[in-house]
Amino acid sequence: MEFKSKKIIAKNRKAKFDYHIFDIYEAGIVLKGSEVKSIRQGKTSLSDSFAQVFGGEVFLFNMHISPYEKSRDEIESKRRRKLLLNKNEIRKIEGKLKNEGLTLVPLEVYLKKNLVKVSLAVVKGKKKYEKKDKILKEEQRREIKKYL
Repeated sequence: MEFKSKKIIAKNRKAKFDYHIFDIYEAGIVLKGSEVKSIRQGKTSLSDSFAQVFGGEVFLFNMHISPYEKSRDEIESKRRRKLLLNKNEIRKIEGKLKNEGLTLVPLEVYLKKNLVKVSLAVVKGKKKYEKKDKILKEEQRREIKKYL
C-alpha cells in the first residue's frame, strides 16, 4: 500500500452544497513561479471559479491567486489558467458537458509530491428545494444525535 501525501491549500466548500457531483478528475495546472510560491503560502481562493473546454484544452477561470510579495513581475490574479489532463479525460469531460445543465467546477487545490494539482468535478446545479431539504435533514439528524 502506497501512502500519497496531499496537502490541501484551498477548498470550494459551497460546491458540495450547490451541486450534484458526478465525476472527479485530477489535473495539473500551468502556473508561473511566483504563483506557485503564493499557493504554497495558501493565498488562493476557488470561490466563483469554473472550468471550460476550448479546442481540446481545459482552462480554469476566476481562480484568485494573490500576488507574491517579494516578486517584481505583475501577474493578473484572476487570469485564465490552462489545466493539464490526458486527451482521453478531456474527451470524456467534453462528452459529459454536452449534456444540458452540466458544468465543470474545481473542488480543491492541493500539493501532491510538490506539484500543484486541482481536483475538477463534472456537476449539475441543485434546485432550491433540494438545498432546503438537505438543510432540514441535517438539522433533524443533529437533534436525533443530541437526544441519543
